[in-house]
Amino acid sequence: MLKELTVFTPTYNRAYCLHICYESLKSQTNKGFIWLVIDDGSTDNTREIVEQWIKENVIEIRYIFQENQGMHGAHNTAYENIDSELNVCIDSDDYMPPDAVEKILSFWEKQGNDQVSGMIGLDAYKNGKIIGTKMPALLYKSTLFDLYNKHGVKGDKKLVYRTELTKKYPYPLFENEKYVGLAYKYHKLDEEYPMLLMNEVLCIVEYLPDGSSMNMLKQYRVNPKGFAFYRKELMKLRFADVKFKFRQATHYVSSSLISKNKDFIKESPLKLLTIVATPLGLILYFLIMFKTKT
Repeated sequence: MLKELTVFTPTYNRAYCLHICYESLKSQTNKGFIWLVIDDGSTDNTREIVEQWIKENVIEIRYIFQENQGMHGAHNTAYENIDSELNVCIDSDDYMPPDAVEKILSFWEKQGNDQVSGMIGLDAYKNGKIIGTKMPALLYKSTLFDLYNKHGVKGDKKLVYRTELTKKYPYPLFENEKYVGLAYKYHKLDEEYPMLLMNEVLCIVEYLPDGSSMNMLKQYRVNPKGFAFYRKELMKLRFADVKFKFRQATHYVSSSLISKNKDFIKESPLKLLTIVATPLGLILYFLIMFKTKT
């Protein structure tokens, strides 16, 4: 029987902590899910430990190895291979509370429909403290963009999407780069449907020193084409205000300067705004280069 939910985990040399995620999935009160592990070119013993877990046969596991492409490339591969109605990404250094899958499937059974793109739940630290803020109690649904920019919600949230939608808008791959902002896809989907809101903790998060969240300035420096693409796409969002687009234009300028793209104004979807943002973008460029000096 086809399962309703795929929990997918992109991983790169995380054999030392991946077992925590696995143990949490083994402990789920509802086993109606598939765990899809996308091994993004690991050189440690990730393959061996996952194959051992497959033999244990406690939960359904699928394993895919690919040459290293970065987080967004691993997401592309996941979405190409998911066949369940819903999917959720649980990073290799995170894990799920025992009732998370049950909450997702129960909530979707009661409220899910084809006029929403999925649901948004909460992330929490190990001590139970919610990351950022909860969602407004009386708000039933919202786009991810409005949640942060209109309703004032803060902090990472857990996104559960309808798979047929996440197959749209694949992330581009840039030569010698490993990062494109994942929110590119999420905001494109915002233009199609809102998401249901559930103030329930679906994921326990730990920000490890080798995670992308802890190394963002370095990411800016080594992945400028990916970031320039991301900022350019956010400038196109029809529901975003000028203040938001100006911020994106500033980052677009700095990333374009890092990648030595002299045609960045010509290639901008908002040329006048980009020209106005250029002085701040130049300052950001120098700040990034200074802060990431080796």
